Amino acid sequence: MAESDWDTVTVLRKKNPSASQSKSRQAVAAAQRRGDDVETTKKWSAGQNKQHLVTKNTAKLDHETEELHHQRVPLEVGKVIQKGRQNQGLTQKDLATKISEKPQVIADYECGKAIPNNQVMGKIERAIGLKLRGKDIGQPLEAKPEKK
Repeated sequence: MAESDWDTVTVLRKKNPSASQSKSRQAVAAAQRRGDDVETTKKWSAGQNKQHLVTKNTAKLDHETEELHHQRVPLEVGKVIQKGRQNQGLTQKDLATKISEKPQVIADYECGKAIPNNQVMGKIERAIGLKLRGKDIGQPLEAKPEKK
């Protein structure tokens, strides 16, 4: 008798519709018939090709005259790298291997296409023994005194 309790009531309900089901036309129509609150919003430019629409910001950008670009390695520095590398008898590939970089990095620095990176510049300076930064570009790199 302990298994059947006459005071307990079990209610069976349908589960709530999922998000995709509640967005369907049938679900919206059924909700309207029941008198539920239904919120409908129209997506902006839904189903239209408005990717080329001119807005205020686009016009403002078109009238912008300031040239924005990254600073590149000066050609003078590229020539110093090339001279120092050739004085030591190294190819671009050898120098790149010595400083643990790709050969394309050395090529970009030598022809002035690279965006300067102080870490890479420091490695190249130490490898070829010439200064690449500051006022005295091309001068021999001075050895720092050892700490005692």
